Amino acid sequence: MAKELSENTGVTVSIKTLGGIAALIATIVGMWFALQADIAEARTLPEPPPQDVSRMEFDMKDKMIRQTILTTQEDVEAMKITLERIEDKLYDR
Repeated sequence: MAKELSENTGVTVSIKTLGGIAALIATIVGMWFALQADIAEARTLPEPPPQDVSRMEFDMKDKMIRQTILTTQEDVEAMKITLERIEDKLYDR
């Protein structure tokens, strides 16, 4: 059974529901205007200068990363040897 909507159809809404809807609309409108104000302020701010990385800084960071990788590799190899010794003692090899 489908109900038809017409001019004579009545809709009842409590005052509490109307107040909630009004508060929701007011919150959304307030957020919209705050967002628009933040966007307008961001447009007026100066652009930050580009961060140039000097060749010397790049080389130093590259060297540090490569050294860290090599140190980690040496640590892993030492752990493998220790693990093999533990396995030898555990399994009486």
